[in-house]
Amino acid sequence: MAVKPTRDKILDAALDLAGKKSWESVRLHDVAAEMGITLNDIREHFREKEDLTDAWFDRADASMLQETAKTGFQKLSSRQRVHRLIMTWLTALTRYRRVTRQMIYGKLEPGHVHYQFSGLLRVSRTVQWIREAAHRDAELPWRAIEETALTMIYLATFFRWMRDDSENAVRTSDFLNEMLRQAERVAACIPGIDGSSRESGARSAAP
Repeated sequence: MAVKPTRDKILDAALDLAGKKSWESVRLHDVAAEMGITLNDIREHFREKEDLTDAWFDRADASMLQETAKTGFQKLSSRQRVHRLIMTWLTALTRYRRVTRQMIYGKLEPGHVHYQFSGLLRVSRTVQWIREAAHRDAELPWRAIEETALTMIYLATFFRWMRDDSENAVRTSDFLNEMLRQAERVAACIPGIDGSSRESGARSAAP
């Protein structure tokens, strides 16, 4: 009996094909042919090609969350946690950085409104995982401010990383550090979100 292809194997095959050509040129029938399987085998795991993009970012989410179990993570400051989480997320995508960039640009093309909407939901999901992993547990209204600030930092860092050719993305790492430092300085100037203790009912909105 033939072994059924796994979700991860299908994703890997699609990424390998895109690495040889481009993400835009990859078709699901190409992936099926490369793996020696049928389109129906792929459909059992992915409804459409765009689902492969979500699976790729899901893999980065998983890698990021695994980082929280490593020795010393819980002893880091909140800002250090956020920095490490975002950089771990990006590192998980490094092997296919060019393909990742093509995926994102494809979502931004005019006429792909439904992909852009799903992309916003995708961003929100990752940001929520970052908050959970970093123990950022502010309550409304400060939570909304924190989520907005973190989303802007995450997206700015992501787009910076996509064009960063420095070793180990050191320029992106420095950029993220500076963004987080600025967020802390701004938060310190806003009454009520200056990092007071949980017992006082006030929480810092800065990552």
